[in-house]
Order: sequence, then structure tokens, then C-alpha cells
Amino acid sequence: MTTANLVTQEDIAAFQRDGAVVLRSKFSSDWLSLLRAGIDADLDTPTDNFTRHTKDPNAPGYYEDYWAWNKIPQFNEFVHKSPCAPLAAGLLGAPSINLVMDNWFLREAGSTSRPPFHQDLSYFDFEGTMCVLWLPLEPVTKENGIAFVKGSHLWDKLFMRVRFADGHPSYEPTEVAGLTYHPPPDVNADPGAYELLQWDLELGDCIFFDMRTLHGGLSSTTPSETVRRFTLRMTAPDGVIRYRGDWAKDERAQFEAAGYGEGDRIDGPFFPQLWPR
Repeated sequence: MTTANLVTQEDIAAFQRDGAVVLRSKFSSDWLSLLRAGIDADLDTPTDNFTRHTKDPNAPGYYEDYWAWNKIPQFNEFVHKSPCAPLAAGLLGAPSINLVMDNWFLREAGSTSRPPFHQDLSYFDFEGTMCVLWLPLEPVTKENGIAFVKGSHLWDKLFMRVRFADGHPSYEPTEVAGLTYHPPPDVNADPGAYELLQWDLELGDCIFFDMRTLHGGLSSTTPSETVRRFTLRMTAPDGVIRYRGDWAKDERAQFEAAGYGEGDRIDGPFFPQLWPR
């Protein structure tokens, strides 16, 4: 597989201009089935990163796990063999692609939890030319999917990490390592004030977005069936470890234990190269 013909010039332009782009029919049913099986395997034997975001233990849950690619064989096969990395290379115009983080989310039927509006970049001690694959494992209507604030990746503004379990805490701007992090805007309070990107997605469709793009859930609709999303963060060769704040200390501890430190390239065993293969 090559990057040629996987993405169009229009796709690349939309990604660069808007901070998010929808790509149609890029993943076969076999890849989706593999990911569903991987999530089932992870639920059966969760990794140390497994999280239940829903506070009420008796309510339908909103679950997540990450950095499971080297523990769940299905995820390992997907990151190394699916079209995810050549698609990323095409959109970023990158000669090579490394894995930053795999991540999945499961929202049980009846769950009222939803992701707050946030910016991925501030959640982790990473910096560089990065993109995120958002791949739903069930069809999605635009009303029930993720909304992206168009062009927000170009605002040259950093937003604080928001815990998914807490929604939007009220913080004053905070300076970390000489950079100012702002409270993310409460898009849900006034969605009409923003130009939002939302798409209906069929099975095999996906969204790629910039790590700096603000995004979150607009809908408070309770799902009538369980929904699953698989995401991957990937980087061009300029990706490096960069301190973002103590809010990322749990993730930082994991790659520091693997021998990585400030300024190191996102490469090597913890962040394997996915493209070229």
C-alpha cells in the first residue's frame, strides 16, 4: 500500500484549513470487526490504563483504554497493517509516521456521559506535526458524533486539559513552562457562536483531525445501543516529548519508565514507526 490516491488534494487542503476532514470508505468491515474483537478482549482483561469515566457505578458506563496496542493482538495488527498510517502520511505530507497513542471509547446504551470540548495537544507531553484518526465502529449521525470547531487549530492558543468525568471546571489561565493554557470555551453553552464541523458517518468512514483542533460532544441524546470509537494519534518525524503540565503526569510516567525524557523524539519501541512499513 502507498499513500498515492488514498487522499486527494481536496482532503489535504480541508485538513490544513479546517483542522478536521472526513474520509469515506477507508476501512473494510474486516478491520472494523478486528477492532470490535480487540475492545472485547480489552474489556475481558483490561490494561492498567482502563478507565470508567461515569461516576455513578450503577449507571450505564462510558469507558476508555489507551496504550493497549502492544497488549491486545487485534490492536497491534490494526496499527501496523491497516490503512491508518499511510492515510496519516498523505494528510500530513510526511515521509514517515510513528504511533503516538492508541485509544478506544465505549459508551453503553443509556449512558448520559459525553466528551467535553477539549484540545488533544494539552493532554499529553507531546509536540510536533500530529493527527488523530477517529474511527466509529457503528454508523454515526452528525447529531450524535463529535463536533469540531472549524479552524481552531490555527488560533495559536493552548487549552487546559479537562477531565472527561468532570466536564468543564472553571479555571483561570495557567502558565506552564512559559506557555499560557486557557480554559476551553464552553461550546455547549452557545454552539451557534462557533462554526462547527459535523458529519454523518457510515461504516468504514473516518475523521482525521489536527491535535490542536477543539472538539467534543454536542448531543446529550442517550444512545439506545452501545457505541464504540477507536482513535489513533500519529506523528510526522518532528514529534518530540515536551512537558505540558503535571496534569499529564500519569501518561508521562509510563514513557519515562520506558526510558524517554524531555526533548526525545517520538520514536523507538514505545512509539513504533508505522509507515513506511
